[in-house]
Amino acid sequence: MLSRVAENLYWMARYLERTEDMARLINATTLLLLDLPQGAEFGWDILLQVTGDAELYTEHYGTPEEGRIMRFLIADERNPNSVMAAIHQARENCRTFRDLLPAEFWERLNTLFLFVREHAGTSSDSRHARYAFLSEVISRRHALVGLLISSMSQDNVYQFIKLGRNMERADMTTRIVDVTSAVILPQDQGLQKTTTSSLWLGVLRALSAFEMYRRHVSVQVRSNQVVDYLLKDNKFPRSMKYCLGEMEVALAYLPNAGIPAEAVRRARRRLDALKLANLRPDLLHEYLDQAQKDLAMVHRTIQGTYFAREDTGFDGVPSGLLLNAAQA
Repeated sequence: MLSRVAENLYWMARYLERTEDMARLINATTLLLLDLPQGAEFGWDILLQVTGDAELYTEHYGTPEEGRIMRFLIADERNPNSVMAAIHQARENCRTFRDLLPAEFWERLNTLFLFVREHAGTSSDSRHARYAFLSEVISRRHALVGLLISSMSQDNVYQFIKLGRNMERADMTTRIVDVTSAVILPQDQGLQKTTTSSLWLGVLRALSAFEMYRRHVSVQVRSNQVVDYLLKDNKFPRSMKYCLGEMEVALAYLPNAGIPAEAVRRARRRLDALKLANLRPDLLHEYLDQAQKDLAMVHRTIQGTYFAREDTGFDGVPSGLLLNAAQA
């Protein structure tokens, strides 16, 4: 396989996952705000910090305000992490190798792109409309993933898609969990307990994890148990540990995988070593920041091993085509 094709597959999968995960992050924050009692504080600008887009937002919009932030995160293609920019980039990457994928996949991806382009500009008119629009984006993206899983051979093409999908998913899981550390709890002890439970319930629902958490962990929503489940459970598809495991499996199918595979194992060892009992919000933020750095290192090893090469296959010849790594 040509390295430029491998790179486009990887980034198509990342951008598709980013489309869904940004929608999840915004919807999770919307639900979180609805559940906050009097005395608790949370600003929409926290989303900009979580996604790493605060500086770019200030450059184009100035003062943080909900409507402007929503336009920036949903419809503004100047923001490479926006829903519109992500689905556009996924479509552009897919166009170059349509013959490698099921024909129906391109048709559905193009339909999703057109849907987002038509509705993204008006989705910030109300919270209800925004939530419905983003939920539809998530649903349609699920159909795309299901199509790939059910109709593609598990060859190198599929493994690069799998790598990209799980890389982006693991990163966004840590970011959605991190949102809760930015909430200032009310002073009342009773309200603090209620608020904390509501926060983590919202996080579980944002990641479609509530039912599985109740089934495998507890009917009670406790912060430390939720964090442990979303980071360290090895069976839930959106946990960081599960995603790292899927990446390791994908790399096992690919040649020259030694360095990326070791980076994945190193990230898993650090994750396994985390002590999550009696975890303070500031310490949780520190842990999640390190987890994101570990994922960035895994990405760099994948890029250096498979994408920085001439279009002659995986033969180690220095090269080539690199997409904008700053958009990772």
